[in-house]
Amino acid sequence: MIAYRFIQDNLGRYTVREMAGLFGVSRSAYYKWLKAGCPSRDTNPDTELVGLIREIVLKHHRRYGILRVRKELWVKHGISVSRKKVAGLMRGNGLNARGRRKFIPTTDSKHSLPVCENILNRGFYAEGPGRKWVSDITYLRTLSGWIYLTAVIDLFDRKVIGWALSDNLNTAATTIPAFEMAVKNRTTQKDLEVMYKV
Repeated sequence: MIAYRFIQDNLGRYTVREMAGLFGVSRSAYYKWLKAGCPSRDTNPDTELVGLIREIVLKHHRRYGILRVRKELWVKHGISVSRKKVAGLMRGNGLNARGRRKFIPTTDSKHSLPVCENILNRGFYAEGPGRKWVSDITYLRTLSGWIYLTAVIDLFDRKVIGWALSDNLNTAATTIPAFEMAVKNRTTQKDLEVMYKV
């Protein structure tokens, strides 16, 4: 199994836990393979089949699961393989499908909090710089959790003139620093209009 061989070859660089997690295989399966004496590359009759499965999985950006891979093996390559075998080969070689992340709404517009007046009224064109700015907060998923990015854009040239990052949704932690950066980067006009969306 390719995943197990990779783990075996890279033991000095990474931990078994890290590599098993990367390939989506269990550590116990790796140790069982190791105990069986690491079958040689030439004795695996499924090498070509694994290569074909890998090709299918990667071609579809890891969105194809066992059933779709099995169907494509039959329809496009004329290969009949049991569901159980495809599942085992995919699992053993780190070719499991990655599920789509469930959409989680982050904005709740049904609230009783005060709402700022819409002074731009969809007038997203500015006659000159420093007259109309818009700002918004967006959520970014990272390995260490969510971070929040506030950006300020001048509608005259659509340039980001201020931004700030924060690890919490405290608007003062990102909104004020982003606005201060924008004021430093661009001269404001007396009739500056700012539209801020939370």
